[in-house]
Amino acid sequence: MASDMAEHPNAQLVRKGYEAFTRGDMDALRALMAADATHHVPGTGTLSGDYKGQDAILDMYRRLGEETDGTFRVELHQVLVDGRGHAMSLHHVTGDRRGRHLDLDEGIVFRIVGDKITDLDECVADLDAMNDFWS
Repeated sequence: MASDMAEHPNAQLVRKGYEAFTRGDMDALRALMAADATHHVPGTGTLSGDYKGQDAILDMYRRLGEETDGTFRVELHQVLVDGRGHAMSLHHVTGDRRGRHLDLDEGIVFRIVGDKITDLDECVADLDAMNDFWS
């Protein structure tokens, strides 16, 4: 269903983040996040945990590429907003690591204050598959 309405600013912010991530543009990602932003990664794998601050988050993103020899890919499908500082992305990830293949639907719940992302809560369709891939 096409619409002539402009996309909500929070959806635009999230899309800019995905575009920067796909390009590997860490400076652009840094500009979209609050200095004390937190990214929460579920599970028990090597990258699971809470990353506090831009440097920690960007280092985790770097490690996604490093751990998968550059094969980690994200395809954004949709961004939903509530108009009250939350956005939710739905995306698909693929990658290869240590003889394992990742092919999984995921999403992120974003908290946005002003024009900065302050919190990213990652959710996955199959936590066991994610844990196995990153173990």
